[in-house]
Amino acid sequence: MWSRWSRRADWGAPARSTPLEELGLLAVDMETTSLDPRTGKIVSIGWVPVNGGVIDLSGAGYTVVRGAKVAEDAHVHLLTQEVIDAGEEREVAMKQLRKALNGRALLAHFAPVEVGFIEAASKEIFGQVPRLSVVDTFAIERRHMERMGTYPRGEDLRLPRVRARYGLPRYGNHNALSDALACAELYLALRGSTRAVTLGDVAKR
Repeated sequence: MWSRWSRRADWGAPARSTPLEELGLLAVDMETTSLDPRTGKIVSIGWVPVNGGVIDLSGAGYTVVRGAKVAEDAHVHLLTQEVIDAGEEREVAMKQLRKALNGRALLAHFAPVEVGFIEAASKEIFGQVPRLSVVDTFAIERRHMERMGTYPRGEDLRLPRVRARYGLPRYGNHNALSDALACAELYLALRGSTRAVTLGDVAKR
């Protein structure tokens, strides 16, 4: 995986000692043609900032990325080929995401997907992969359930299922922006189930 590549760029990731109340995160979701960044393409990217315990919708962003062929999967991504062909070039989209991520930790639900595609695209576009701090709501909830003596199956950790357990409203699936917002809301709900104080307490790496 790209994460082993030696040249890493500083995207201003916050220190692991940063208190959660002062932590800036960026909830990110990507719609992709597969889960493997070596073969899949990014279809769309959505992001929502979280400042301490507050979601900042004024900083939210969404972009459709040109290049994917989704004629057979249009029902999954809810985007037609015409809309995708009119989207941003991947380089432009990644520069937008890089700017939004600067100084923040990456927040995602099952973060290996987003991390893998960010690293693969960054290696090709910027010649380096970013040094990221990653907070994964999937991993936080899995650890919480295991501490409670419940050993979850895969379905138990899907974003809609976890949100339902915390009394959060149901959103439509497969829109990168609404999924990023759903992840941001879940993170705030999960904080109450942990004793986490700093980024290092919740970071995946």
